[in-house]
Amino acid sequence: MWRHSHQSKPSTLRRCAGVLLIVLASALCSGLASAQSGLAEFSARVAPQYIFPGATRYGKPEGDPPILPVYAADDLLGYAYLNTDFSGAVGYSGKPINMLVGIDTEGVIRGLKLVEHKEPIVLVGVPEQRVVAAVNKLIGVRIAPIAAGKQRAPQPDIVSGATVTILVMADSVVRSAVRLVRDGRLSPGEVSTGKGAPAAAKVIDLEQSEVRDWASLLADGSVRRLRLTVGEINEAFARSGNAAAAANPQPGDANDTLIDLYVALLSVPTIGKSLLGAAGYDQLVRRLKPGQQAVLVAGDGIYSFKGSGYVRGGIFDRIELLQDASGTRFRDRNHERLGDLAAAGAPDLREIGIFTVPEDFAFEPTEPWELQLLVQRATGPREKAFLTFDVGYTLPERYLKRAERAAPVAEDVQAHNAKREPAADALASHEEPLWKQMWRRNAVSVAITSIALAVLTAIFFFQNQLVRRPPAYTWVRRGFLVFTLVWLGWYANAQLSVVNVLTFSNSLITGFNWEFFLTSPLIFILWSSVAAALLFWGRGPFCGWLCPFGALQELTNSAAKALRVPQIRVPWDLHERLWPIKYIVFLFLFGMSLYSIAFAEQLSEVEPFKTAIVLKFIREWPFVLYAAALLGVGLFIERFFCRYLCPLGAALAIPGRLRMFEWLRRWPECGKPCQRCANECPVQSIHPEGHINVNECIYCMHCQELYWDDQRCPHMIQIRLKRAKREALSSPSMRGAPPMPQSSRLGSLLQSTLQNLSTPTLRQLADTLRRRFP
Repeated sequence: MWRHSHQSKPSTLRRCAGVLLIVLASALCSGLASAQSGLAEFSARVAPQYIFPGATRYGKPEGDPPILPVYAADDLLGYAYLNTDFSGAVGYSGKPINMLVGIDTEGVIRGLKLVEHKEPIVLVGVPEQRVVAAVNKLIGVRIAPIAAGKQRAPQPDIVSGATVTILVMADSVVRSAVRLVRDGRLSPGEVSTGKGAPAAAKVIDLEQSEVRDWASLLADGSVRRLRLTVGEINEAFARSGNAAAAANPQPGDANDTLIDLYVALLSVPTIGKSLLGAAGYDQLVRRLKPGQQAVLVAGDGIYSFKGSGYVRGGIFDRIELLQDASGTRFRDRNHERLGDLAAAGAPDLREIGIFTVPEDFAFEPTEPWELQLLVQRATGPREKAFLTFDVGYTLPERYLKRAERAAPVAEDVQAHNAKREPAADALASHEEPLWKQMWRRNAVSVAITSIALAVLTAIFFFQNQLVRRPPAYTWVRRGFLVFTLVWLGWYANAQLSVVNVLTFSNSLITGFNWEFFLTSPLIFILWSSVAAALLFWGRGPFCGWLCPFGALQELTNSAAKALRVPQIRVPWDLHERLWPIKYIVFLFLFGMSLYSIAFAEQLSEVEPFKTAIVLKFIREWPFVLYAAALLGVGLFIERFFCRYLCPLGAALAIPGRLRMFEWLRRWPECGKPCQRCANECPVQSIHPEGHINVNECIYCMHCQELYWDDQRCPHMIQIRLKRAKREALSSPSMRGAPPMPQSSRLGSLLQSTLQNLSTPTLRQLADTLRRRFP
């Protein structure tokens, strides 16, 4: 039977801490071992004949990054290399997908071997062999024409449930091989791209910032368009030779729009201001890092260019940015949803997104590039066919200006620096660390948050004075919760999440970097304050005052009470057994984060914070339905999610046991026999014995309000009545009157006390008084 024991707390805490230390130590050892893995280790696991048929041995590593010669006796067949040494290959897991690639001296891929990955494909029931077989389509592909830009890389076969993993693997193999060929390390003789070194470079003219309408942007190619109809896509699949895809045509009229896709380069001032408005463009520029670009992708029609893959795995698998035979896919962190376009005459589009180009992708905005759309069609329970369509984009010449690349001679350097344009000075200012720029840009928000935290600290330090004035306490608390929800949550998006805990823990294993955490000023300030508050008061300050979703739950429940919605009080035995659920959820997420931080982030959608706070319910309907369901239950059971499901609350409760102060006061009668505070606690964190479980307490201070109330607390009622009796006996009118019999005085006191007792628990106190004073 689940029982609470004061004696078991320290030992339980020590055992939990010991388990966590063992897990962290194991993960650290695993991380160090993984960090030492490389080409030498992986090649020792794979026989050379697996990469090259007929091969007998590997040679010594050459160059940096290293490549291994592969021989048949003494004849050089080609080279083996690790894809991640030359190209990024991060999938769902957020960790590299390591593949050993064999490429011959003519630049033809001869073999592939998946040697290590952390992808959750097995968890969704996709055999690893099917993923490898899909990527093996690249074997036999000649890379030199791809490196020269003369042809496209072939697309691998798609397996449902592993689409992103396969695309990332194939892209990494091609990009790494292209780099080898272009660097001349294979010397296949067909490498030239035909591009000389121009004397003058094209740069974006940042001085142009006119606002144009939609029609003119379309007319000169500032916005590019791709429109596909149902009939066109059905014909395309029929021509592809895939009988299964042709046998499953897209339903609808042939002239219906499958997708109407628009693409534009937002980091060009004229285009950005025209499509986003001046304020929106300025906000985008502040968010972009030095040299980073942003692309608008918008669409309408039956087919979504976003799909649902990014919701599960954080990667947009239906679009890819291509330039110079290299490509990159966007993640959810690169994406921002946009409601509508600001350009005059712009159509109403179903999906509009701003995508920032990943920093690790070498993107040149002045050169031609393409956005590739992947159109999928299910051909079986797990089989899919797909076709790709490209939206070519070349920035119109009107937005460009020529800048000589020739370096100034030594005697002209000083004059050149003195005549730099203001834009050059602004560019130089970007050399300041990014986190400092972010703090300066968010100075107002930082100040508001700091003031709010100072106010909350004052509330806690002067809580006794506040709770003695119930009306003032009620309005102060509700006002702060409204601030937390509206400004901190919906406006500033400063909603802490269990993902922050997992990321921090993972960084301790893989390499801690303060700058990463400092780039989000409000999140950093809140976490710092929460960490300090854990030592003073436990998890309560965050869960009860600073959590936007917690504030949303409490405010909606208060409205429900005002509308007389019946409240459900969970029986104590059941309530106590539901508490551990959130700890189990947190430990599961923590364990999964050691395997794959990206997959743990997907699982953390058990928190409705992203849906209800960050995205303000503008999301796919399953997520909205889940968040709404939790809020709906919360109308009847106050803070239902906080009580039983919140993994972040569980994560904070564990170190919260180390708090140094006990500022929540209790009377000797609390719990024995009085149960008023326990019955009125919003989250039922007070045990029947009378003590407060700090692991579950949200520090709402309602029990402290009752503690000082001489109209509701039985102990304070007795103090008030005794005080009134002393005042009555010492009054001038009573001095000349005959003394009242003791039994009459006790009867009067008992009668006054009984008038203030209404609940069954307090009637027990009345029975005790009757037995004591018959």
